[in-house]
Amino acid sequence: MPLALLALAIGAFGIGTTEFVIMGLLPEVASDYGVSIPTAGFLVTGYALGVMFGAPLMTVLGTKIPRKRMLMLLMGLFIIGNLLSALAPAFSVMLTGRVVASLAHGAFFGIGSVVAADLVAPHKKAGAIAMMFTGLTVANVVGVPLGTLVGQSVGWRVTFAVVAVLGVVGLAGVAKLVPDVPKAEGVRLRHELAAFKNAQVLLAMAMTVLGFGGVFAAITYIAPMMTHVAGFADGSVTLLLVLFGLGMVGGNLVGGRFADRALMPMLYISLGALAVVLALFTLTAHNKIASAVTIFLIGALGFATVPPLQKRVLDYAHGAPTLASAVNIGAFNLGNALSAWLGGFVIAAGFGYTAPNWVGAVLAAAALVLAFVSAALERRDGAPGEAVAGSAPAERPTAVAHH
Repeated sequence: MPLALLALAIGAFGIGTTEFVIMGLLPEVASDYGVSIPTAGFLVTGYALGVMFGAPLMTVLGTKIPRKRMLMLLMGLFIIGNLLSALAPAFSVMLTGRVVASLAHGAFFGIGSVVAADLVAPHKKAGAIAMMFTGLTVANVVGVPLGTLVGQSVGWRVTFAVVAVLGVVGLAGVAKLVPDVPKAEGVRLRHELAAFKNAQVLLAMAMTVLGFGGVFAAITYIAPMMTHVAGFADGSVTLLLVLFGLGMVGGNLVGGRFADRALMPMLYISLGALAVVLALFTLTAHNKIASAVTIFLIGALGFATVPPLQKRVLDYAHGAPTLASAVNIGAFNLGNALSAWLGGFVIAAGFGYTAPNWVGAVLAAAALVLAFVSAALERRDGAPGEAVAGSAPAERPTAVAHH
């Protein structure tokens, strides 16, 4: 794997830390600003919505800029957002900082996915994408638990200041290691938009929304669920987030490996098992050992879907993949926003801290149904290369080959 993938993984590490660390610090932030836990959950929802809208916006703005320079600009925006969060005197300012940081998220992963895929041979593309996303998953093993520990020990503001420093390291890594990739010739915005006429691209994005939304429905409220229901001490949330992160690392790597071999079967297994595990979490959340095992499985099964879904979007939008790739990252965060809101809604309605797990199970099951629909359409319509004919200029080489 090219060294440039390390730079992308470093940037992903910083972004992953700021995205997920807030979940372990919701009680502290809520207490500091004098708001309820469901209200503090808007810091998750706001970030996710910022990614959803920022992904296409920043990608379109960056169509005239070489990809390496755009990645550097995005990391700069990420740094500014986290500094604003660290210094925020009011909840509204904190929320603004989260949104500013989130604007870099989708475009970074979207453009980074295309760069990663272009750096390797066709049969290694999903693995290369998974390698970049490894930074995001490792953040949940190292960055998020440490950030949670720091936030609970010396203050959550310090956590976000440290995350801003991580952004500086990521910016330096991109500047040093990512090669100067020339802008794609002959591809304009209308070609990028043409990918969204493809039903398979839209289905993959819908699976992304529902599948990963299932994960976030449970994990957004993991701190209050584990302390109030399972009976863990506040400090144990850090270790539980480590378990979740370890699951994400394993699931991401397994998903990347098998997506290059058997993409749809990988989705069937991971989404089906995710729905079952989330449903069981309403029961296992009452037992410390069982809940810890379940949290690991949610991380593993949830992130096993990431490389195959991202690769499927690239396969079917291969003539002009950059915008579609970025929008699919936004789709992950639309699922996060939807599920965080639904989870907060069922908690506020009095159904208890385990109720979001049922929300997640339903979302994951719906994603599995769409996977079967997508496969049926593929059998009817043929391979990705045939499905996207005419969606991009003929002279442009295919970005991701079908396997």
